[in-house]
Parts: sequence; structure tokens; C-alpha cells
Amino acid sequence: MTLMAERPVMSGTRPHSGFEELLHLLDELNVPDGYKAEIVRGSIVVSPWSKGYYWRVMRLVCSQLEPHLPEGHVIERSPFLYVFPGCERAFGPDIHAAHERVFETESNQLDGESLSFVAELTSPSTRTDDLTDKAEVYGRAGVPVYLVLDMQEQQAIVYGSPSAKGYELRLSKPFGEKLDIPDPFGCTLDTAGFQTSES
Repeated sequence: MTLMAERPVMSGTRPHSGFEELLHLLDELNVPDGYKAEIVRGSIVVSPWSKGYYWRVMRLVCSQLEPHLPEGHVIERSPFLYVFPGCERAFGPDIHAAHERVFETESNQLDGESLSFVAELTSPSTRTDDLTDKAEVYGRAGVPVYLVLDMQEQQAIVYGSPSAKGYELRLSKPFGEKLDIPDPFGCTLDTAGFQTSES
């Protein structure tokens, strides 16, 4: 049996490989069941999909935001890869909302700029990237709302007002409280029930 580290990086993917080459490698990569592959800071990174109890939290987020989606947008928990060529990144967010037209393609690489909402549920191995690199990339790419559910610190952090320098708005609340979600959603997210059963 071969054991895989929680977040291995493919050797040889940095620093000489260009972004297009990394995307090609990602297409050819045979990712084991239960894992996803992303391009983070110039390397292909493989990490496990969410823990079982994350499903409940993702379902609660989707059910609360769905009535507030921009017209023509859909919210998904299915694994899709969104590409940000200007930042040389490709992410597979836990929850994502985009116009339904973005899915009308044969490609498995979707346009990151089509996103209206992204949410990441952190794990010990992804938390740093979720709070830093992904926040910067999503903000600079103009994704209107980025929600980080910090499962280790038991808090929800929402970013809004994207600009060329990143997000200008950042709000946070501990799990159990209500968090205002900025435009284009303009709603309140109730984080009751986001705590783990061990909390």
C-alpha cells in the first residue's frame, strides 16, 4: 500500500515549469480518489477532499446563499478547477458560485473570473494558503465574495470589495454568530451548526 502525505508537492514542477505546462501536467495527473490537485505558488499541490462533517457545513452555506445568487448563477460543491492565468494559479474551491454559462465547455479548466462566490473550509494543511495566497488571488481576480470557514479556529471570515490590490473588506465572526455577506449577495449567513461535534 502506498501512503500519500496530506499535501505533497510534485517535484520538478518548480521553478522552471511555466503555468501552461503545469496545467498540462495537471490534466495528465492521475489523482487518487479522495484527493484534489491545484496549482499553488508555482507548484502542483495534492490534498485530500473534505472531511465528512464538512458536508453539513457546506450544505448549510449553499442553502442559505442560494436564494441570494445573482441572476443566472448557480452554487456548487462539486469539484471543479478554476484557472487564474494572470496569477498563474488554479484552484478547486470547496464551494463556488458562477454563471451557469461557465459550465458549457468540454474543458475541465473553468474561467476563474466567472466566479461570484468562493468558500474554502480550512484544514491544518490548507489553512495558510486559504488565508493568504487564495485571498490575494481571488481578490485580484475580482471574485466579489470570498468566505473562509476556519475550521481550526472555529470562525467565519468574509472578504469583499475586490480590487487590483486584493480585498478591501474583511469581516469575521466566531461560529455560532451571524455574518453579513457583502454584495452581490447582500445577505446574512447564520453560522450556527458550523461547529464540529467535538467543539
